Amino acid sequence: AAEEQQGTRDASEATLAALAEKNREYLARHGFLFIVFATGKSADEMLRLLTERVDNPRGQELQTAAEEQQKITELRLRKAAE
Repeated sequence: AAEEQQGTRDASEATLAALAEKNREYLARHGFLFIVFATGKSADEMLRLLTERVDNPRGQELQTAAEEQQKITELRLRKAAE
């Protein structure tokens, strides 16, 4: 998972703080953690996606989160098969 989220490694403190705050807002609104296929995405891109999705209807976010989890699972299965 750390390798998948390496885009946060070089993020500024401001970006990391904004991600943490938006994640709290997302959890409070939707009742589950924000999930995104992070491979190849910068922290700024993940923050943009989180900001775009936080106000989505819960049902839409459940669907999006399931699709993102599927991408993550497929990547991990491919890596495990190598």
